Amino acid sequence: MSNRGQVAAETIVQFAPKPNGRSEAADGIDQAAQAILGLVHRTAAAADAKNQQALEMTHQLSAQLRSAEDRIRELEGAVRYHQDRADRAEKWLYRISLEIEQQFFGREEGRHAQQQPPPPQALFRSQRQ
Repeated sequence: MSNRGQVAAETIVQFAPKPNGRSEAADGIDQAAQAILGLVHRTAAAADAKNQQALEMTHQLSAQLRSAEDRIRELEGAVRYHQDRADRAEKWLYRISLEIEQQFFGREEGRHAQQQPPPPQALFRSQRQ
């Protein structure tokens, strides 16, 4: 070997090993793992936020549904009340018409009442229920 090779060999400086003794390949793995963990944490936070938003929406919709059900029950009660009133009114109108026929047209009450069926509106309403 020549002097030149010896001088070059002496001028080469060895890099000191890292203090924790890890190589560059290990640093790359650590960086990739940290990046992946960061993505996992961000994804989990986003999922938690969306879950919270979905829960809030569920609570709102549930409250609206309960309110609508309560209103439906109120309306059904009102419908029953008005149907009962309409039925009573129809019965009274039927009774009044019988009375008018008897008083003004001289029809006999007993014969007419037995032959005359109830008004069609009352029959139709009883068939719906």
